[in-house]
Amino acid sequence: MSAITRKEVEHVANLARLQLTEDEALQYTKDLNAILEFAAKLNELDTSNVEPTSHATDVKNVMREDVNRPSLPREEVLKNAPDHEDGQFKVPAVFE
Repeated sequence: MSAITRKEVEHVANLARLQLTEDEALQYTKDLNAILEFAAKLNELDTSNVEPTSHATDVKNVMREDVNRPSLPREEVLKNAPDHEDGQFKVPAVFE
């Protein structure tokens, strides 16, 4: 892996609209290069006998039976709403 330059750090900071001090730019350059060096060490490991996984542990979905149950009456629920109309919560518009 190629090293990250200070110029690249400053470019990404500019794209993210971040203003870095000289010390911060140097520190981030150093830190990001340390991360890349560590990742390069991981690439040296022999993983040919390791089965690919999506999770570190065996994950299974635990689903309950989908049963229709009674819920609270609409009038009772809407009592706590700051604003409601026609039996529904009324919220400020997001789109114009």
